[in-house]
Amino acid sequence: MLIIVYDEHCDSCHVLTLNVWHTFGAQTATEQDGFLKESFPPGFQWATSTESFKVEGGWLEGGKGETIWDRFGHEHQAFENQTVDLACDSYNKVDYDVYLLRGLQVNTYQFSISWARIFPSGHRGSLSEKGALYYDKLINALIESGIQPVVTLYHWDLPQELQDAGGWTNPSIVEAFKDYADFCFSRFGDRVKTWNTFSSPWVVSHAGYGTGEHAPGIKDYVISSYQVTHNMLKSHAEAWHVYNDNYRKTQGGKVGIALNSDWAEPKNPALPEDVAAADRYLQFMLGWFAHPIFVDGDYPAELKTQIELKRNKCPSSEPARLPVFTPSESKRILGTADFFGLNHYTSRLVSNIDGGCTPGPQGVGDFQESVDPSWSSTASDWIFSAPSGLRMLLRYISKQYLNVVSVPIYITGNGMPTEYGGDTFNDTSRIEYMRGYINEALKAILTDGVNVQRFTVQSLMDGFEGKQGYSERFGLHYVDFESPDRPRTPKQSAYFYSQIIEQNGFALSKGDVYEGVKMQLPHRAPALPPSEVPSKSKVTKCSKMFYCLLVFLKRLRPRN
Repeated sequence: MLIIVYDEHCDSCHVLTLNVWHTFGAQTATEQDGFLKESFPPGFQWATSTESFKVEGGWLEGGKGETIWDRFGHEHQAFENQTVDLACDSYNKVDYDVYLLRGLQVNTYQFSISWARIFPSGHRGSLSEKGALYYDKLINALIESGIQPVVTLYHWDLPQELQDAGGWTNPSIVEAFKDYADFCFSRFGDRVKTWNTFSSPWVVSHAGYGTGEHAPGIKDYVISSYQVTHNMLKSHAEAWHVYNDNYRKTQGGKVGIALNSDWAEPKNPALPEDVAAADRYLQFMLGWFAHPIFVDGDYPAELKTQIELKRNKCPSSEPARLPVFTPSESKRILGTADFFGLNHYTSRLVSNIDGGCTPGPQGVGDFQESVDPSWSSTASDWIFSAPSGLRMLLRYISKQYLNVVSVPIYITGNGMPTEYGGDTFNDTSRIEYMRGYINEALKAILTDGVNVQRFTVQSLMDGFEGKQGYSERFGLHYVDFESPDRPRTPKQSAYFYSQIIEQNGFALSKGDVYEGVKMQLPHRAPALPPSEVPSKSKVTKCSKMFYCLLVFLKRLRPRN
């Protein structure tokens, strides 16, 4: 029986959330956990990713300006006082990293540009040609290897000089970002055909300016967090219009945004209040950004109503202040995406509570989150493996945001960390995680008819993970951060992913080798020895003969 929860402000929202849950909740455990042994559609895009501050290093090389993550590390805010000064040294290892990508057989590589590496002060007048040449080199190397570059303009990496002026709380940043985007489109757009303006902007608003756990460490969920989202949405729209007006006809690319979201299930789906709370969870995370872009140019009605409710309830301790878009701003924002980018890692069970006058999404949103005890944990205290949540979220996005204007969904980030100090090769927990999530994406495509065209595994290599520093490992390749040469070694998951790409999914004609822990892999060879900067050496030593052979064969095969 379908329970319908009515709300005068958003009749369809609760119904849609419950409809999605009911569709899958009615399935048996066997149906939910069943493995689909089929192929992805022809031309499906397989990707992996990195982010500038996590891997580049070279924090003062080539005229780069200081960023908020440089400052964060130097002020000893990360695990064991670790910094991004050298990180993975990708600034000096373009050929090395592209070599690894060829071995994986990905056809797409997503990376972010460090704003301060190109504009050290954040403004065009401070242009560093050496910084721009670094990205030219990376893009050219990718294209020469038959790999499509996907560029994120902003993944949390703000020039410190802009932050000194207020960062994303200062409305003047909209024009600065527009100018930065214009330069990138002009400089790289002849080769780059897919752009994310932002990746996981919710994390910037929430952790950067709300809780202060991330750089720049601002703790103000009452005003700053909402103002940051407001300015990022306007910045995104301006960048999209710059491309649309000046570059689309000649370059033929796409511009979108990569939004992060958990899936939220009502803890007790028989309780209407829990169903409503689960929907509020989604509106405070995904709808906060997606609704203005994909629905009507404004924040979700539930978000606005809930904040107004709290303002009236808490006149002496206002817990949230939501800025207002003018009619012209709403019109400018609506429809500014050529695809829906999704970063998804985990799910939550959500119940209704009275959050009182406490700032932050739980307090203002009147919801409490928990996890199912059956969901596997990871090295991160917020990522639990719940693969079916991806399929449900994809269906929700398709119905909620893409029912009027149909654009493809790109999964722009999915992955989990293992602990530092664990086995550097046998990351079987990551294989099981990847296997589950990739298969749920396949179900969404083939069974539910959702238009998903790309899957991005995060990430190519281990890197700097914010406050956790190098203690959490997301990479398909292990990086030895104890060595100044930062050698990389493929993990078991790299071979697993390469096989999925080779077969374009799970439809195998000769047996089932897609059981992660049953994979027959070559014995581990010694770790990759310290390498020269690959730009000085076109041949890079590899840690596994099978991996080298794979790369060699790929080099012989023509790339379309």
